[in-house]
Amino acid sequence: MVGRTLTCAAVSAALLLGPALVTTAAAADPSAKELAQEAKDNLLAAKSVHLKLTDRSAATRTSKTQPTSMDLSLDRNGNCAGSLRMGSNGGSVEIVKQGDQVWMKPDSAFWKAQIPGSQGKAAAELFKNRYIHGSTHDAILKGMADTCDLTAFQKQADTGSSAGTPLTKGAETTVEGTKVIPLKGAEDGKQVVLYVSSGSPHRLVEATQKGGGTDLTLAFTDYDKPVPSKTPSPDQSVDVGKLQQELQNA
Repeated sequence: MVGRTLTCAAVSAALLLGPALVTTAAAADPSAKELAQEAKDNLLAAKSVHLKLTDRSAATRTSKTQPTSMDLSLDRNGNCAGSLRMGSNGGSVEIVKQGDQVWMKPDSAFWKAQIPGSQGKAAAELFKNRYIHGSTHDAILKGMADTCDLTAFQKQADTGSSAGTPLTKGAETTVEGTKVIPLKGAEDGKQVVLYVSSGSPHRLVEATQKGGGTDLTLAFTDYDKPVPSKTPSPDQSVDVGKLQQELQNA
């Protein structure tokens, strides 16, 4: 249910990066190759990062079970904090994870979209404005572990096509106040642009993928900055066992 949805968001983000970054070894322009390779190396070496995923693809916007955006700080220890929003008024959910402890606060629309019928309505009313708290061992929450684990994301981003796709270096521009060099290429009929910071260390600032019904943007900031460690207080939380009980009784 919720776990599968969140894992899907992480996989979507990784798939955006994987082929484009891996194929830079075949780029004709050495400067483009060097920029892309250093950006990839710095991403794979990052201990933590803040990422924002935006999916404007038509199929995603009309789906209540697919994420249209994700705003998440995560690290290699599996800690994270942020939020995710679904398409077609499928609601949103706030996420906090420290170690094996997980807190999720879905809004009313999210509950109703993820759990059909009376169960979703009951959950939306019972747990309104409160976090569901449990561990990654709980069936309902265990999918969070993959979403919040930067190491798993990095492994996804480190895989892709080995055929090689050339990248063309564009003129310097600015993304969110950072000077970047765009590296443009194509993969499976989709146009890919990697925006790599002009200054050293060269890091991936943003990646876009468009075409064939796809319109994805993934932005990166706060390389190696600690994930916020504040967790919801007990009076803001409900044990996941209460949710499991309500779902059984509804």
